[in-house]
Amino acid sequence: MTRTEPGDWLWPDWPAPPGVRAVSTSRNGGVSRAPWDSLNLGDHVDDRPRDVRENRRRLREALDLPAEPVWLRQVHGRGVAVLRGGERTPEADAAFTRVPGVVCAVLTADCLPVLFADTRGGAVAAAHAGWRGLAGGVLESTLGCFDDPGRVLAWLGPAIGPEAFEVGDEVRAAFADIQPEAAAAFRPHRPGRWLADIYALARLRLARAGLGRVFGGGHCTWREAGRFFSYRRDGITGRMASMIWFDEEHAGE
Repeated sequence: MTRTEPGDWLWPDWPAPPGVRAVSTSRNGGVSRAPWDSLNLGDHVDDRPRDVRENRRRLREALDLPAEPVWLRQVHGRGVAVLRGGERTPEADAAFTRVPGVVCAVLTADCLPVLFADTRGGAVAAAHAGWRGLAGGVLESTLGCFDDPGRVLAWLGPAIGPEAFEVGDEVRAAFADIQPEAAAAFRPHRPGRWLADIYALARLRLARAGLGRVFGGGHCTWREAGRFFSYRRDGITGRMASMIWFDEEHAGE
């Protein structure tokens, strides 16, 4: 069988402890046909089920995953699934685990994926942060699962960029009313509309929650059409996965 070639996937450049493995896929390397072409990993977007199964098989093979990722039923909320192994599609927008070999995963196509790792090893998490989840506190809920936010690293995966993320007054208010400095992450675009920097908003929320070591960011799923799926750009489209797990020998906590 043809192997996935993950040459354009994103591999976090961060000082995570040994044994922590993390990746964010691109749209390339799978078998799905347009408009899901080609490495669509979402089974809820009307792609052919057999193509999604093959794409997920390729993902497992390319990364030599210790287990099938725990795919969430994401609802744009703040719920966190605490994974102990054996879970099947929990309803949540983040996953946290202290169990070696359990793969936390979130699916995105413009929303912001955020990966977390304890600097002493033994605990990792992945969160899906659209603007509703971000404003509602999904990152804070995820961070709250760790023993000490001060020793947690975060990595921001590919999301819609600040030149393309157009939102209304209600979105700006959802952030600025809670955290006034968040107003600086919105740039006037046209009457009643703003261009929002979701990366800046995430950094502000994480800093307020006590996490200061944040890496990644800077991509734009909407503009980088050859590399990423974008729901806002295409409507019917696939989903990328951002995943994190750690090895048995490095279970530090």
